[in-house]
Amino acid sequence: MIRKCFTLKTSDISLVQFIIEGYEGLATVSTIDSKAAVIQVLIMPDFVLEMESLLQDLQILFPMEEISSGSDRVE
Repeated sequence: MIRKCFTLKTSDISLVQFIIEGYEGLATVSTIDSKAAVIQVLIMPDFVLEMESLLQDLQILFPMEEISSGSDRVE
C-alpha cells in the first residue's frame, strides 16, 4: 500500500474521509493526530493514479497539504 499524509482543517477531516472512503476499495483513511489535523491515506497499489487524481481535486476544494510520512510504502 502507498501511504500519503496530509494536514487539513480539523473541521474537514470527516468530510474528506467520507469522500475518499466512498470510493470503496481504493484507499482507507485514518486520523493520525486529531489536534494537529493530520490524516493518513493508504492507497491500494492498483489504484494509485485514480487516488492521485482524487486527492488533487480534494486539495482544490479543501485546504490540504501533503506532508512527509517517513516511508511512502506500507507492507
